[in-house]
Amino acid sequence: MAPSTGAQIIARSLRDLGVAVVFGIVGIPVVEIAEEAINLGIKFVGFRNEQAAAYAASVYGYLTGKPGICLVVGGPGVLHAIPGIGNSSVNAFPLLLLAGSSETHLASKGAFQELDAVSVLTPHTKAALRPAALDAIPDAIQTAYRSAYYGRPGPSFIDIPADIIQGVASSSTTLGRTSLVPFPPKPSAEETTLFKVAQLLKTAKSPLIVIGKGAAYARASESIGSLVTQTQVPFLPTPMGKGVLPDSHPLNAASARSTALREADVVLLLGARLNWILHFGSPPKWNASAKFIQIDISADELGKNAADPALAIHGDIATVIPQLQAHISTWSYKPESSPYTSRLLAAKEKNLATSVKKAADTTLPMTHSSALSAIERTLHSLSPPDDGRIVYVSEGANTMDISRSIFPVSYPRLRLDAGTHATMGVGMGYAIAAHVAYNGLGPAPGEAAINVTEAVGKPGKKKIVCLEGDSAFGFSAMEVETMARYGMDILIFVINNGGVYHGDADDAGRWKELQDATLGSGNPDKGGKGLRSTSLSFGTRYEDLATMVGGLGLVARTPAEVEEATRKGWECGKVCVVNVIVGKGDGGKLEFGWQASSKQKGNGADEQRGEDEMREKGKGGRGSKL
Repeated sequence: MAPSTGAQIIARSLRDLGVAVVFGIVGIPVVEIAEEAINLGIKFVGFRNEQAAAYAASVYGYLTGKPGICLVVGGPGVLHAIPGIGNSSVNAFPLLLLAGSSETHLASKGAFQELDAVSVLTPHTKAALRPAALDAIPDAIQTAYRSAYYGRPGPSFIDIPADIIQGVASSSTTLGRTSLVPFPPKPSAEETTLFKVAQLLKTAKSPLIVIGKGAAYARASESIGSLVTQTQVPFLPTPMGKGVLPDSHPLNAASARSTALREADVVLLLGARLNWILHFGSPPKWNASAKFIQIDISADELGKNAADPALAIHGDIATVIPQLQAHISTWSYKPESSPYTSRLLAAKEKNLATSVKKAADTTLPMTHSSALSAIERTLHSLSPPDDGRIVYVSEGANTMDISRSIFPVSYPRLRLDAGTHATMGVGMGYAIAAHVAYNGLGPAPGEAAINVTEAVGKPGKKKIVCLEGDSAFGFSAMEVETMARYGMDILIFVINNGGVYHGDADDAGRWKELQDATLGSGNPDKGGKGLRSTSLSFGTRYEDLATMVGGLGLVARTPAEVEEATRKGWECGKVCVVNVIVGKGDGGKLEFGWQASSKQKGNGADEQRGEDEMREKGKGGRGSKL
């Protein structure tokens, strides 16, 4: 047998860990690693930008429950991938980033793409390693992989110098091997704490369960469903906690979110953090006397902000909940006789009526709500939510916020969005990762469909549907070519209002006047101050991105055209971009909706009601109990 090269040792180490796919962009010297991985049967998905590749690998880890792998060149490749490191860390997605680097003996000499990446990434990763020799490669990869996987998931990094990648092991070199890493340990809870929190829940007058994406990652749907059925406590999913229990569940309080937060007195947090998304647990959004019970895999998260560490449980959600149920025993909340649930139901009905009214709006150009509702009606006629055959990827401030309540899901990990950092630009990478995770590359299904520990919908292929704001789409739009190259029939809707948050004009003539004023060539009295900082070009033909790579590009300006385009995009069998033209928006004060509701003005009632109007257009939780 010929001596092994460093690239072969790296590829073999990944294979022996059970790695099935690698995302990235190759160049010298890491191209050798990619080719050796392909020779061993590992799929390689080549991107157009390291940022999108790193985003894809991070969310692949979330979808499959095992670290996603990203391969990039050194120097600028590492710098471009850093957003994926940050995304992995803040969202607790397991990620292993592998990068090449300049030769060891050229350190500090200004070598090709030289960067001390270990020093750069050590503060931002769970492990940052550089193997010093070929025989150190397997142990370094195994250690970094396990670090990303165990405890609170997150990113790890391995820097591999070119002379190690291209080196050849001598006949006297003893090479170790990596092996499959067992599933992470699942810590359980202390009985004394379980007794305390169970007693507190039993005394609650207005209890609430908050389900976060940590619960989705923990594969805890069955245990959470059992808890809700037993206790009859209303629940509220966070944006990526949707689907852990079906949005149609009668105890879903998503359509009365502000009312639930304002009135809840005892709150059970399941894989959800009291960060900005949950307003830090503080008034005026929350009841000032609310008590928070946390169950989280990360001990560092316990007791943060409004949470009481004495009521915190460090443990695996799916393990701890059955323990908690044993202490709760036969107790259950009585929602049918509770004033709290009556108020939730009233808020829900009011917000649903608002949602129906907005969806029926016939104004042209379309609003976000009318356009997205037309998409929803058509998609659900093609594949009902209970089938679980659609994965939604959504980003863009208005598009993401409004679509969250319009598109119900019935299973976990079928809705991906900008996440804890509100990161724009994740959409295309996420869509590619979701396609690979569920549908695979080739005849075999993906890892997320094979390694199933809970229901994720009916068997069979899933359709990946992207709901993109036009600004967010621009961050990684060239990945449409990646989708086409790998035969991914992803359906992308670009909600085009010609701006960040809102546009400047609803017709080309007015936009041209503003452009002329900006460039100093127009009539100042007619053009005003010109284009604002939020402006994008008017009428951009985003659909042409699909056409140029052999996909299908469509334009839709009315609800009827949206419905027709949705059907064509669903059936075309290739990547499709639908350019959905909507109105520029009202141009009001720029605020991110989640944050606006936390500003303390008076008693907070007005801004809470305002958020109900803006956010809670809920089509989830349409049952009769709430």
